[in-house]
Amino acid sequence: MSKITFIGAGSTVFAKNVLGDCIATAALQGFELALFDIDHQRLKDSENMLNSIKNSSGSTCRINAYSDRKEALRGAKYVINAIQVGGYDPCTITDFEIPKKYGLRQTIADTVGIGGIFRNLRTIPVMLDFAADVREVCPDALFLNYTNPMAVLTNVMNTYGSVQTVGLCHSVQQCIPGLFGHLGIDQTGVQAKIAGINHMAWLLEVTKDGKDLYPEIKRRAAEKQLEPHTDMVRYEMMQKFGYYITESSEHNAEYHPYFIKRNYPELIERFQIPLDEYPRRCVEQIGRWQQLREELVGNHELQHERSHEYASYILEAIETNVPFKIGGNVMNTGLITNLPREACVEVPCLVDSSGVTPTFVGDLPPQCAALNRTNIGTQLLTIEAAITGKKEHIYHAALLDPHTAAELSMDDIVNMCDELIAAHGDWLPQYQ
Repeated sequence: MSKITFIGAGSTVFAKNVLGDCIATAALQGFELALFDIDHQRLKDSENMLNSIKNSSGSTCRINAYSDRKEALRGAKYVINAIQVGGYDPCTITDFEIPKKYGLRQTIADTVGIGGIFRNLRTIPVMLDFAADVREVCPDALFLNYTNPMAVLTNVMNTYGSVQTVGLCHSVQQCIPGLFGHLGIDQTGVQAKIAGINHMAWLLEVTKDGKDLYPEIKRRAAEKQLEPHTDMVRYEMMQKFGYYITESSEHNAEYHPYFIKRNYPELIERFQIPLDEYPRRCVEQIGRWQQLREELVGNHELQHERSHEYASYILEAIETNVPFKIGGNVMNTGLITNLPREACVEVPCLVDSSGVTPTFVGDLPPQCAALNRTNIGTQLLTIEAAITGKKEHIYHAALLDPHTAAELSMDDIVNMCDELIAAHGDWLPQYQ
């Protein structure tokens, strides 16, 4: 029996989407769905929920929860990863509150920026432990990574973990529906080309019946900017740099030095920037969990309709040899010619029985590549810090981060990093 292993299966809602999709996919019937999580109660919840979906659908998939990670991985053909190291309390709180003492504000803090750096530092060692297990018990497995910070972790798994890894993010498949829905444009028959880096990939081409839709997109976006709305940062970036970005405005507000600025406090209201958005979401999700648990785990007749998540479609394409196109995060093996080869990039990929094959993009528009490189520098220095254990590379990563460097002095950045390292304690033992 073929096996799909889900690490972080206690993320019950996400497990429902990804593994519920697998249960609903004809080509994946008969697979074992192996669940692993360090939270045993949440693991049991997900096991019960998925068995309800299986029984309601008549699926022949087999659901098994494991207390031993290596046994969960043993013999797996596919591994899906969706973990968060350190959780909301204490680590997300630390990532937000200490920078705030220095006057550095954030919105999401899970990709780059000071929060992204420290999320990476505490997650990379865990991911490398996963990689060691994969090499031992399922060396040919395809590893699908959903965990943020996407670009760095996918890079580490490929470069230092020696595991075939593709990073998957919702922002690519949501780009056109979200943009066109907001602007009131029919998306039927639209063709798009998207490439760059995760959370800062660019809508390079968008056409319908051979006609360039960008002039109409920009005209309607300019009209929208006259009144407050939820996507003002991306529309402003498109106006100034010429191309629309895949990931949301609340994310992109902290990826650049232009929007969250102490000397220009009016920009927060002008561009509708939700400071401290991620902690707020965490508190809301924690508060809603018991009700949601009853709806998902307590419903023994639970149904599931296949979602837009890429994972099951990738597995289906490999199993059936019916091609499927995704936006995937992969190493830059000459795919985007004006970004560093050491970087992880997000490009169109073709999936079939030969696996995931990235496509050649060539040069990005120079201004888009330049913006990507401002984030890639921090990503690569964060990897250096994690792999070498050298604290000075943490400073380098933070000093190079566009938003951090625009707000703080060099001394304050170093002091803030030292305070964050101390506050993380046992989460970052190698730097204590």
